[in-house]
Amino acid sequence: MRKKSNSLSHTAVQKFKESTSGLLSFIYICICGLIAIFCYVISPDNSSNANQMHLEIHSRKPGFTTKMLEIPVEQKQSVFSFLLHGKTTPNIEIPISEYRVDEKNLSVTEISSKQGEELTYPLSDFENSIDTYIKTKTYYFGTDRYGRDLLSRILIGTRISFFIGFIAVFISLVLGISIGATAGYFGGKVDTFIMWLINITWSIPTLLLVIAITLALGKGFWQVFIAVGVTMWVEVARVVRGQILSSKKLQYVEAAKALGYSDLRIIFKHILPNIMGPIIVISAANFAGAILIESGLSFLGIGAQPPTPSWGGIIKDHFNYIILGKPYLAIIPGIAIMSLVMSFMLIGNTLRDALDVKSKS
Repeated sequence: MRKKSNSLSHTAVQKFKESTSGLLSFIYICICGLIAIFCYVISPDNSSNANQMHLEIHSRKPGFTTKMLEIPVEQKQSVFSFLLHGKTTPNIEIPISEYRVDEKNLSVTEISSKQGEELTYPLSDFENSIDTYIKTKTYYFGTDRYGRDLLSRILIGTRISFFIGFIAVFISLVLGISIGATAGYFGGKVDTFIMWLINITWSIPTLLLVIAITLALGKGFWQVFIAVGVTMWVEVARVVRGQILSSKKLQYVEAAKALGYSDLRIIFKHILPNIMGPIIVISAANFAGAILIESGLSFLGIGAQPPTPSWGGIIKDHFNYIILGKPYLAIIPGIAIMSLVMSFMLIGNTLRDALDVKSKS
């Protein structure tokens, strides 16, 4: 008969599964991760940055439907390039109000045409039936101020928010664990100097420090990733230092020293695996913080630069529409930011409870 595992990791997994909010948050985060990877596959507008502009249908309400004449453009593009950048030469789209077909020509009336003027295309330009080129397109989240599909912009913007959290947390963990472990384990003047550095960095408002680093590195996609990651190591370092200060006096550390193990082995092989719980919890919180910081930078205009879609940038472009009767243009990306940040905060709380070995099983 198979015995039930009583290990701490098994107990933590079971406690995590019992939390409905934690499981739902984990599922939502996984869905956002898949959207971030395959955003161009599932987006209605799979052009690069979902930047197909149709000014004649700008700022339309969610659910807006129109006929669209779509003229294919031949292109050769690898699958990897498409997943990374979308269609570099997208099909030509023309919003139309009506069309008619005679023996030789296709005549269409554009939505922007005020006098009922028609555009005429020879039927010889179309290889297949006309019905394959005229489609009914629905904008489920409406269109933005430039007539772009808001749903596609939101989906592709998930990549910015999700990956900036991942990369920023990775950078903060590498710096924070290394610096905090050094300070906590060796103590003395090393600890004093590192704590002085941590306190100086801690005293500077995070957003101002990120802005300064971003301006020094230049505006752009990767610059924001690096700037956010470099400023978030302080919290990790403080937690790691505190945990190591209390752990290095325990018997298993003294035994490792007596066996002649090196300091690096004791830190990374013995101490860190036993203090990963608090580090995981603070990483989840930092993930949420990185998303908020990036959104704030994009709102200020120094984050991801247009036409790259960013949730904060979308709010920046449309926050004034809140008083113009079209608040959804700013509310929808705001809800996206709020839901993803809340998911990471909830999963952080769930992990804190699950990894707390002192709590009741």
